Parts: sequence; C-alpha cells; structure tokens
Amino acid sequence: MPPLSAAKSKLPTAKTIVSTIGSAAATAVVLRSVARDYLPHEFREYLYLGVRNFINKYFSTHLTMVIYEFDGFQDNEIYNASELYIAARMSTDIHRLKVIKNPTQKNITATMEVNEDFTDVFNGVKFYWSLVSKKHPTRQYYSHDNRTSRTDQRSLELMFHRDHKDVALNEYLPFILNEAEKRKQEQKSVKLFTVNTNTSYSRMASSTWTSVNLDHPATFATLAMDGDLKEMVKKDLDRFVARREYYRKVGKAWKRGYLLYGPPGTGKSSLIAAMANYLNFDIYDLELTDIKSNSELRSLLVATANRSILVVEDIDCSVELHDRVAVEAAKAVAAKKKGNYPKENEVTLSGFLNFIDGLWSSCGDERIIIFTTNRKDKLDLALLRPGRMDLHIHMSYCTPCGFRLLASNYLGITQHDLFKQIEDLMSEVDVTPAEVAEQLLKDDNPDTVLDGLIKFFDVKRKMNEEAKAEAERKEKEEAEAEVARKEKEEAEEEAKRKKKEEEKLATKN
Repeated sequence: MPPLSAAKSKLPTAKTIVSTIGSAAATAVVLRSVARDYLPHEFREYLYLGVRNFINKYFSTHLTMVIYEFDGFQDNEIYNASELYIAARMSTDIHRLKVIKNPTQKNITATMEVNEDFTDVFNGVKFYWSLVSKKHPTRQYYSHDNRTSRTDQRSLELMFHRDHKDVALNEYLPFILNEAEKRKQEQKSVKLFTVNTNTSYSRMASSTWTSVNLDHPATFATLAMDGDLKEMVKKDLDRFVARREYYRKVGKAWKRGYLLYGPPGTGKSSLIAAMANYLNFDIYDLELTDIKSNSELRSLLVATANRSILVVEDIDCSVELHDRVAVEAAKAVAAKKKGNYPKENEVTLSGFLNFIDGLWSSCGDERIIIFTTNRKDKLDLALLRPGRMDLHIHMSYCTPCGFRLLASNYLGITQHDLFKQIEDLMSEVDVTPAEVAEQLLKDDNPDTVLDGLIKFFDVKRKMNEEAKAEAERKEKEEAEAEVARKEKEEAEEEAKRKKKEEEKLATKN
C-alpha cells in the first residue's frame, strides 16, 4: 500500500478535478440557457450538429442511421415500416404517444412521438431508436396519393455499435420490413372490389376498380359446412400462404385456384367471405359479362393487388367460357348466315386462360382465384385441370352437422327433442343451408321454429316431387319430340329418295 502521506498528497489533485468538472458543468448549463434564449434556432441547430459530429467522430463507438419520412416526394417504405414495428414493440417507458387511425385500418395505432426514445434488442444486439423533427419552410409532400403541406421534416434515427452495421442492414431492417407487412395486413379492413362500368377503359387500369369495406360476418366457425371439409379448406389455405419460397423454387406463380360447385343456396358466397376474413385478403369480384375484350380483362387483372382473391361467380353462365365446341359451332353457323365473321375484339376462353395460367398470371404474388358454378358438368374441361382449379369443393345440401351449427348460431341451442326428427328428414329431402337458415329466422322460440322447419320439410318434399314430375314430363315430351323429329326426317328422306327414283324412271322412259 502507498504511504499515508502519499495518499494525502493526492487529495488536493482529486478535489481540483472534481471542482473543475463541477465548474465545467455549471458553465455548460449557463451557456445552454444563454444559447436557448438569445441565439437563433438555425445557429443553435448548426452548433449542436457540429458538437455531435465532433463527439461521434473522435469519441463515439456507435453509428447512427437516419431514416427520413419522405424520399423526395414519395413515402419512405423503411420509415413507415419502422414506425409500425416500433408501435408494436415499444416499451411502457415512453411517455408521449402519437395516436392514429387510417380509413384502411381496423384498430387505433399508438406509436412514438417526437423526441422520445426506444431501445430494441435483436439477436443480442441493442438498437436505439429516436424520433426527430426539424423545422423547414413549407414544403409539399405526396403521401398515399394525397398532397399535404408540411413545415417539419421527421426522421427516425437508429443508433447501434459500429461493429453491427452488417447486422443492421442485412438482417435487422429486412426483419422490420417483414414484420411491418404482417402487422399492416392484420390491421387493414378487408375490401370488396367491383368493376366500375362507368369508367373509361382508356384511363389508368387502377381506376377501373371501385371498392367498399367488406363487412360480411362469415367465418369458418359459422359456416354450415361439414367439419372435416372446413378443416381441409383451412389447412389448404395455411399451406398455400406459407409456401412462398417453395413456389419460387419450383418456378410456379404463387397462386391457388378453387372451384366451388353445387346447387344455389349451399353457401358458396359465404365460404368466399370466410376465406377472405380468415386470410385478411381483399376480394375482386369480376363479372365477365361486363368486359368487352381481352385487353380490358388484362388491364383489370394486372390492376389487382397481391394478397387478394379474384372471384368469378357463375362461371357456367359466362358466355364463351363453357361448352366451347357448341359455342364455336353456333358462331360459325351465325357467321355463315350473316355473311361475316365473329368479332375478334371479345373475351375468349383462350384469352381468359392465359391471364389465369399463362405469363400474365405471374404478375403478382399470393393470389387466389375462385370460380363458382351451379353446374360443373357444363364447364369446359380446359378450366378444370390442375394448375387452374387446384381444388374442387362440392357445396352440398344441408347436413346434420351443418344444421346443428345453424341451430347454435341462430337459436343458441345445441340440443333439442326435435333434432333427431329433423336430421332424419334431411336424409330424405334435399334442403340448402340458406333455406334452413330462412326458417330459423322466423321466430325466437326454438320449439316454434323447429316445428315450422319440420312442416317446411313436408312442403319441400311436395315441391321436390312436383319438380321431379315436371322434369320427367318435360324429359318425356322432349324424348317424344325427338322421336317425332327423327321420324319426320326419316319420312322426308324417304320421300326424297322415292322422288329421285321416280325422276330417274321418267328420264329413262
């Protein structure tokens, strides 16, 4: 140990150091107060920047990245993503929050306000975030297609140790972009897009779609479908959205095709709404009869967004896309009678298939295409092959499982003495989930409603029998008419043959 006298001799030196530090701190406080009161804002900012740069250059071991809100007149994607990311992960230490809600969001978002700090840890590395706002003369900014005037320029500053620059650029920021995209999808409201027939197709393609919020309450939990079928559809959707890299690896467009077929009222539209709500995908409802040409169709499909569902309902009723051989034959006959040729400027089967399965199908990612039809047998086989319609889902008549779910949803009951009788009737009489739901809506009393449903089965049985008898009558009449037509043709052919023979005999004589 050093002698006591040596230790005492060093005390004045320590006191001098402490005194000097105290004086320097006091001086700094006074200078800061004077600068704040008397120096112009621009000079203070310049002075602060110079001091900070000096410290960072010669003493700091950290690196700061500045992420501005705008890049020229466009949004900075990294800034928006970082703001969403921070909003989801910021700690309770922050005292000031900015609260926002955009029209496209479901919920209110709270994020960091100016001059607040946030510390994040990623793979063991600490990253320090701060939100900075600097005053500037009024400038015009374009954000989400809206022009706004701003007198401030906001930026997020990301500070970290210099050794972790590669981690920040190659891992951390890409991770933030991915997480922000997920959060954005979770927050957005599902929209239903339809073709705006009043819009000129000579304008930008994006203007041909008009949208409204999709408030359809259908979910897989409320669908009156067989439980195993619902689980199969959910698993197929989950598998599809999780296979981005797989689709890229095998060289296929990241899309999936579904064909929903079955009688009207079996829940095809409800299933589409449930799929959209489950995935949080927008729906583009395409009515092919409104489209005049392949070029218009191409413009519409290119304008659809990623993570969306394209729906073509009642595809069996769409002209030119079913019974291709019969349609082409009819067109040829009509063209021959009129002495002209069919129009080239129209939606054709080959053109439609090129957009859902050809080169144009790769113009976008994570797309789902759904066809609905009441008559699967009427569709052209070219529409049904794998790669176009990957999964065929039969929407059947109401089953006992579906009925019990409807009873639970509409009446709030899971058991009743009449359930067994109703389920037995379902095996004898075909009724759709829509018809059952309509009966369950007629009263709040379960006894009254279920008794009325049983009576409805009797009415439905009579209707089905009458419809069957009418169909058999028409089929018989058509068969008889076909027989009569053939007999008439045979008679005419026989008459022609006899006439020719008579003419030959007359010529010889």
